Amino acid sequence: MSSSLLSRSLRLSTVRPPAATLTTATRTATSPPFNNRLWRASYGSSSKRGPIATASLTPGSQQTLADPTARDEIARADARMAVSVEWLRREVAQLEARASGRVTPRLLAPVRVSLAHHASPASASASALASASEGKKFQLEELATVGVRDGSTLVVTVFDPKNLKHVQDALYEAKIQGVIPQRVDERTLRIPVPKPTVEARLAAYSAASKLAEETRVQIRRQLQASVKKGKYPRHSVQYDEFRKLQDRHIADVDAVLAHIKRSTGAR
Repeated sequence: MSSSLLSRSLRLSTVRPPAATLTTATRTATSPPFNNRLWRASYGSSSKRGPIATASLTPGSQQTLADPTARDEIARADARMAVSVEWLRREVAQLEARASGRVTPRLLAPVRVSLAHHASPASASASALASASEGKKFQLEELATVGVRDGSTLVVTVFDPKNLKHVQDALYEAKIQGVIPQRVDERTLRIPVPKPTVEARLAAYSAASKLAEETRVQIRRQLQASVKKGKYPRHSVQYDEFRKLQDRHIADVDAVLAHIKRSTGAR
């Protein structure tokens, strides 16, 4: 054999195989053999398993809350949120009464009277006068009666003449729009209530809107406090129950605000 043929044969013997051949050979040498029995045990055959019946599955929104601790916390949160909504109803009812022009004793419900050390409600015993009055504020109905005269005037009659000055000061301090007490005698105050203007009705709705937003914020804080206390993750059944509770009470807040909006004619 000539030298040129020998060199050519040596070059052919050292040519590397194609990349695909090397990849397949390497993969075959390094990878474990395919275990068909293990694959069937793990995954099986779709034809043998058959379709899954969805009727037996319960959506997350319909799952019952089985955790007794979570149920107790939801009950407490419900009670706290209900108190917030009830407070809003009382405050908005007073605003609505003033905006509608109805003259009722409830107009003076926000009034709180501070008494001197020698004064107290007429029903209190003499031995408890000083301690009962010191640092305490009384509701107006504890110290006086409130009536309506001629459909447009409130009449306040105190039980004890010594308390008349304190009641009069408390009426001014309450800053109720249109309430200016006039002294009639040593026991009686007369309060003419003017008819509300359009601006007064709109102001009442504006005040109610602020109170409603404060109540919404309070309800959201109560939700966050309960969820943080129980360490309930998002998208859990417990968290969904708290969100339903929050949404229900906020809907009550919206209903209260919508009612006064209609009654005041606000836009």
